[in-house]
Amino acid sequence: MAPRGRLARKLLKAILPILLVIFLAVTAACGWIVYGITRPPRAPYLVTPKTFSMVTGPVLNATDVTWKNQDGTDARGWIIRGAEGAPAVILLHGYGADRSWLLNLAVKLNETTNFTVLWPDLRGHGENPPVQWTLFGGPDGDDVVAAIEYLRTLKSPAGKPQIGQGIGLYGIGLGAYAGLEAVGRNADVRALALDSVPASPDDLVRAATNSRFSMNNVLVSRLARFGMKVYGAGKYQSTPSCELARSSREARVLLLAGAAGDLWRSSTLELARCFSPSPETKKDLTLTGANLPSSTGEQEEGYDRPVIEFFDKALR
Repeated sequence: MAPRGRLARKLLKAILPILLVIFLAVTAACGWIVYGITRPPRAPYLVTPKTFSMVTGPVLNATDVTWKNQDGTDARGWIIRGAEGAPAVILLHGYGADRSWLLNLAVKLNETTNFTVLWPDLRGHGENPPVQWTLFGGPDGDDVVAAIEYLRTLKSPAGKPQIGQGIGLYGIGLGAYAGLEAVGRNADVRALALDSVPASPDDLVRAATNSRFSMNNVLVSRLARFGMKVYGAGKYQSTPSCELARSSREARVLLLAGAAGDLWRSSTLELARCFSPSPETKKDLTLTGANLPSSTGEQEEGYDRPVIEFFDKALR
């Protein structure tokens, strides 16, 4: 064998173990990051319909319901029925939250409009979730469509359809993206209220990684996105929110953005140019749906009221 060939062979033998170690390290790092962010932080519900009734006095007419997602997995949520034939609104929380974060908004919305209100746990969220993981968007949009189909099966005490023609969707962060995913596939959605909308699921992954591991590192974020594509096996799709907005048909839209410095303010306001006709926009809110649980009663009322009035007008 020529000297050059022997040298190349020796170099290859020396480099291969190093490359193998690097590959295994990168694979382990990706797996560790992805496992952490696809299992959002979970905590006991802030409040339930039962504990809410204990504080407010009158019994809250909310029930725990379950249905099937399009992939056959189980879904769950709380529902308050409104008037027979009235519209319905589905409320979708953000990443790392759960349905209890939106209970006050759900109660106010039902009491003011007499609409049926359904607010589920997104997959991977809430206490002991039936689906243990989230993929930051794609399957969540399918789950919203399944929730709409579930609403269509409801009957009033008289045996007539509980829900009328109009459906409204409200979402925060991951919930806002899931709502955008669903609206293009269901003509019944007539109104969208979107708070803190990410530009794409990649942005959600980056934010979740930074929060979960208390670091803002470009390499770690890239490993997370690469790992999500592998872990999602084709189900993780980072379709830009703007592209989804262009398929929103004739739904009326309300965009809710926080004050300067809010993580999602820029992407939410930029989304306005993607809708036709132009949406209604609330800029520089003192709080967003992501920090409702820590707000005062006055602040919460100032946030809830525009959302409720929007759905009341858009769905009548």
